[in-house]
Amino acid sequence: MRRIRARLMPLLAAVCLATACVTGETAPPPSAQEAGSRELQSSVDEYMQAAVRHAQFSGSILIARDGVPLVSRGYGMANYELGAPNTPQTVFRIASLTKQFTAMAIMQLQERGRLDINDPICRYLDNCPQAWAPISIRHLLTHTSGIPNFSSQPDWDEVTSVQRQTRLGFVNVFRDLPLLFAPGEGFRYSNSGYYLLGLIVERASGKNYGDYLQENIFSPLGMADTRLYDGRALLANRASGYDWSGNTFVVPEYANETTAFANGGLVSTTHDLLRWDQALYTEQLLPRRALDEMFTPVRERYGYGWLIGDWFGRQTYAHSGSFQGFSAFIARMPSERLTIIVLSNSDRASATGVARSLAAIALGEDYHLPEQQLFDRLWETILAQGAGAAIDHMRQARLAQPDAGEEHEETLNDLGYDLVANQRIADAIQIFALAVELFPQSANAYDSLGEAYMNAGQRDLAIRNYQRSLDLDPENQHAARMIAELRARN
Repeated sequence: MRRIRARLMPLLAAVCLATACVTGETAPPPSAQEAGSRELQSSVDEYMQAAVRHAQFSGSILIARDGVPLVSRGYGMANYELGAPNTPQTVFRIASLTKQFTAMAIMQLQERGRLDINDPICRYLDNCPQAWAPISIRHLLTHTSGIPNFSSQPDWDEVTSVQRQTRLGFVNVFRDLPLLFAPGEGFRYSNSGYYLLGLIVERASGKNYGDYLQENIFSPLGMADTRLYDGRALLANRASGYDWSGNTFVVPEYANETTAFANGGLVSTTHDLLRWDQALYTEQLLPRRALDEMFTPVRERYGYGWLIGDWFGRQTYAHSGSFQGFSAFIARMPSERLTIIVLSNSDRASATGVARSLAAIALGEDYHLPEQQLFDRLWETILAQGAGAAIDHMRQARLAQPDAGEEHEETLNDLGYDLVANQRIADAIQIFALAVELFPQSANAYDSLGEAYMNAGQRDLAIRNYQRSLDLDPENQHAARMIAELRARN
């Protein structure tokens, strides 16, 4: 474990972030504050360099106290094809960080008398299904509506996410799904709910969602690089998102833009998000009583677009986001006036994990440097010695960490699919077969092995494993469809 020796005092002025400032005069001895700032920057850079090496981090980070950046840097590339580095000016997709802006828009419209969050949502939505009649706007804000999350549905990645839809047409993807629970009686994170909130903003305001945010939030705060994403628009300093396959970055298969709206459609920079963070300490956008309501947890520590938790004994308002090659996180610690923002264009990077470690460094708490991950050790072993050696390595890992079952299963699943993507089907079959052996009650493990056999042209073995997956999970519609398709083939 590592920790900075003492908590850093707030900076009174901006500091040189990358290297020491060079002048023609002999510099005076550094003050305690300057020395502390340099120690923070050195520790952060050491951590981030390890994250680049071992956690495939690529992106931009910002640590600020009282609105003053203590560290603001980019790592990796905004565009690997062009060799364009990430900088504090790089524009990233912020995915579900969008939800806090949607919640702000709803609360502003309530303050202006255009809606009430206790109103039924069907007052603002066309062709509203009867099952939604008891659902209020507040239920959508707090993920307590019971409406299923569209991105958790079967075949989402392979089929639904890539289909072109109008925004109203996209609602049909989830409008007829049965509610998971009676409105207000449970909690289930739902992109569907926040998608509907965007439509409600448009109906109540009479403006397009993006235009409303621009006029009422972004422009007043000077957030010049924040907007609703439009893949056709030219956008200076825009980062490309990347997936990690095997041991290299690849371009992901992008979902249709209609899937990312008020639930996750914004782009921004670390410095624009700092402006947003600082505005939340004021009443520029919303009266204090309404802000306090937004940051009050309802169920599962979730307020309106924010998760209210505790980091290192300090109350923390935070949210994460992830969308096709991008990962994002913002954490606010009001008692410390500390802000941590991490925007990444790597799907392997955990913006949440990086943010928590950066908070620990800034607060003088214990943290660990990232180390080489099990996935990478297994991949390197396969390339050098074959799948058999990697399987031996995995068995040793299971003996050393018997309680890491979920993590190990996920590692094997990711490893197998990367092998399939790299046309190493025989190796993939061995890895998925190991997953089935180690996790015999996992429907997903059998489903994955079935897919590998299908790619290998071994129809009967594919059907057998898909059927076993369906036996374990009768709701696995993907397995059921694949069995039908395989049986229909000659």
